[in-house]
Amino acid sequence: MMLLQLQPGFDWYSWVFLPMIIVCSRICDVSFGTLRHVFVARGIRKLAPIVGFFEVLIWIIVVKQVMSGANNWVCYFAWAAGYASGSYIGLGIEERLAIGLQVVRIITNQDCTELMDALKQADHGITVVDAHGSKGPVKMIFSIVKRKHVTDVELLIMKYNPTAFYSVEDIKDTSHGVFANRKRKVNYTRLLFPVRK
Repeated sequence: MMLLQLQPGFDWYSWVFLPMIIVCSRICDVSFGTLRHVFVARGIRKLAPIVGFFEVLIWIIVVKQVMSGANNWVCYFAWAAGYASGSYIGLGIEERLAIGLQVVRIITNQDCTELMDALKQADHGITVVDAHGSKGPVKMIFSIVKRKHVTDVELLIMKYNPTAFYSVEDIKDTSHGVFANRKRKVNYTRLLFPVRK
């Protein structure tokens, strides 16, 4: 890089500024594209077109224009780096937004009365089914929760049934159900560590 700086007439735009513009524009473009794909997969029809609009807008205004002048290996490297970074950042943004619903399936062969009571107290709807596993009778607890509350449910499982098997899967939509109220703040610290009188 020092050799390039010492050369007279060094093309700063082609070798420095244009690659930086390409990286930034590709990060924005691919991040929006990643979010759009995730929203479509989750059935979020209202947000997917809006995100798609900005994705294409960035592509037409910025990416297509700057790529017409990209004629060196640094620009090609910037294109690939921006694409990879955009995918990673887009998934990170979607994870932080925590939009959508997930079903938590809990299977346990131990007494799960306390766990069920804790889930109900936290305003999570549950469905309990008697089943038979490879080692005998088990209880299956199903709960459909908002993604932002999945960690709270996992904490309750670890507190009351730490050996239980559970899985978490995405779902697109529900028709009815019981969900934790957004406006009411549930004190999970008190649920996990109740004050003994």
